[in-house]
Amino acid sequence: MNGRATTLLRARALTAFYGDFQALFGIDLEVGEGETIAVIGANGAGKSTFLKAVARLLSVQPGALHFSGTDMSHLGASAAVRLGIALVPEGRRLFPSLSVEENLKIGGYAGRSGQWSLPEIFRLFPRLAERRRQSASALSGGEQQMAAIGRALMANPRLLLCDELSLGLAPVVIRDIYAAIPRIKEMGSSLIIVEQDIVQAMRVADRVYCLQEGRLTLSGRPTELSRQAIHTAYFGT
Repeated sequence: MNGRATTLLRARALTAFYGDFQALFGIDLEVGEGETIAVIGANGAGKSTFLKAVARLLSVQPGALHFSGTDMSHLGASAAVRLGIALVPEGRRLFPSLSVEENLKIGGYAGRSGQWSLPEIFRLFPRLAERRRQSASALSGGEQQMAAIGRALMANPRLLLCDELSLGLAPVVIRDIYAAIPRIKEMGSSLIIVEQDIVQAMRVADRVYCLQEGRLTLSGRPTELSRQAIHTAYFGT
């Protein structure tokens, strides 16, 4: 991590389980203030599990996760949101019977102060302003992804967790969504982006971590990582 950046999130020897099945093995990872971190890997690598652990949707061992100096291991998901962590989940998970505006307002339930508001979300994603009264079920996949991001931003997060932003979307829509990242950073959020699209991840990230079968196999700045090293870390061959 850049020595000038204050550490926002630190994972040390992080493990995570689903029942008796161990999904993460000793993950060490840091996110600095103002950084965008990409976590890449194939299906089943443990990327989404890592985000769930950070969002406090999975139990972790004491001392494994610190956020702005606070040990998060004993906290639940609501407490994580109040601390300043928000998750954009894979599959968007909007409330289909509610309007776009109602979905966005739900993101602000924790009452964290900050720069994000409905007008700011609509400036970031003008298409949502045009559809604010429509039900979430009437949106296209790309618009739903924008709404899911907007809902998370309404929590005014210091750390935004994005799970598979580009999954199932057309290239032009992916471009529009990723074009919003600089503005999100300007407004004070660091990001962890989980992606299977290696090229897209490398384009926006300050640093990249690769997972394979729940283990960290590679980390570094995009400019420091060769294509062969990434291929080996990603596929194990």
